[in-house]
Amino acid sequence: MFFQGWSGIVRILVVGTLAYAFLVVSLRVSGKRTLAKLNAFDLVITVAFGSTLASILLSEDIALAEGAVALLLLIALQFSVAVLSLRSTRFARLVRSEPTLLVRDGVVLSGAMRRARVTREELETVARRDGKTDLDTVAALVLESDGSFSVLTGEAPRNMG
Repeated sequence: MFFQGWSGIVRILVVGTLAYAFLVVSLRVSGKRTLAKLNAFDLVITVAFGSTLASILLSEDIALAEGAVALLLLIALQFSVAVLSLRSTRFARLVRSEPTLLVRDGVVLSGAMRRARVTREELETVARRDGKTDLDTVAALVLESDGSFSVLTGEAPRNMG
């Protein structure tokens, strides 16, 4: 129960090191997009990477080559989704969330807040973190597709013509 022999430990050390190195090299080759700030789809891929790596490490039924193919498949799928998102706005909307405007010209958009499941207190915290004393001084507050917030201040430029 506590120790089943050295062969399992040696296998984990060898296969784990090789699988980890393979994953790191594969992620570097696949580009920065794979490691960018996480949106919902990227989070799913990251969890899948972790689950696959854990399976490779702990299951003697999975050979390193099979695990490497599984990791390559996940990277290829991630790359394919990124390319398709660039080529098709319809596909991009399907797999990625759009930014949500929560405050416009100091007015809190309660419907958008409800859909985004964000409280007024959270908005006030974001505004304070950006140096604003209250939401009235915020031109726009946006919930970005990666879950971060952007605070915009000042007036929109007016056309002079």
